[in-house]
Amino acid sequence: MDLAPRTTLRLGGPAARFLEARTEAEVVAAVANADAAGEELLVLAGGSNVVVADAGFPGVVVAIATAGVERTEEGERVALTVQAGEDWDAFVARTVADRLAGVECLSGIPGSVGATPIQNVGAYGQDVAETIVGVRVYDRRAREVVEFDRAACAFSYRSSAFKREPGRWVVLAVAFTLERGADSKPLRYVELTRRLGVGVGDRAPLADVRDAVLALRRAKGMVLDPDDPDSVSAGSFFTNPILTQQEFGVLERRVRERLGPDARLPRFPEVDGRVKTSAAWLIEHAGFTKGHGDPATVAISSKHTLALTNRGAGTTVQLVALAREVAAGVEEAFGVRLGPEPVFVGHSWPAH
Repeated sequence: MDLAPRTTLRLGGPAARFLEARTEAEVVAAVANADAAGEELLVLAGGSNVVVADAGFPGVVVAIATAGVERTEEGERVALTVQAGEDWDAFVARTVADRLAGVECLSGIPGSVGATPIQNVGAYGQDVAETIVGVRVYDRRAREVVEFDRAACAFSYRSSAFKREPGRWVVLAVAFTLERGADSKPLRYVELTRRLGVGVGDRAPLADVRDAVLALRRAKGMVLDPDDPDSVSAGSFFTNPILTQQEFGVLERRVRERLGPDARLPRFPEVDGRVKTSAAWLIEHAGFTKGHGDPATVAISSKHTLALTNRGAGTTVQLVALAREVAAGVEEAFGVRLGPEPVFVGHSWPAH
């Protein structure tokens, strides 16, 4: 089974063995059997956050195709337990139609529900950690199904307990608690509030927020579209750097030295006192333009410098070479090491 058609990058070679699991019991059995046989294992769902090697994967791929949403009324809140194989954006669309607030800013993100807690998926000032109250997983080490509450998930920026122990946990279902209401949660992302014509901290109708987010994402090639070659990507390829105050100060000095005293580096304070800055800004100001690369194979998106795209005839080797070129250029210019956001399958991100 060729894995390329099962990824949003449309890259990667075949799996040695491929299984599709449609129930939680089938997922657990497939994973347990692979472990018992000593096979290498890849659990795959939407394929939106993976970079598969050209040689493919030498073990068994278990594709999660589970479906179903359980709803429990809790006064002004509604609890939804969602199977891991459910399509994420279809789930978001359903919550908006049902007037449930909490994930509306995450519209248009490709992939499955089960992937969202692993990466603590977020966009436009919202992330899933705000609404996830539990995750049901299969623990491959203990060989049992385990329930995680929010605290046990240990969410942080684009990370979680699941991501920090790669391969150990297989997400089976995710529980969310959302608020009833026709309006969104308070909006925090300036680009989004500006488009909606409201202030930071204000609310807006859920449907309007979803439409605005989808429009912003389409303008950046971040909504899957067969007619848009810029959408053939893994989304944002690099995570935004989070730096200590001292590290950020050093970076600011390097920015002024390179770009002049009036240069303004994006600064987003974190709750732990550190500072997040923009990987896209660093990439652009290191000299990498939209469309940089080969228009026939792999290139930076023509709409957004944080996305690396397969233009149709690309290979994973070429994509990783482009990513390394960009990361090396940013490090040379500003002394900051960018790390990849997607998961590498059958190969690894080169260590420094």
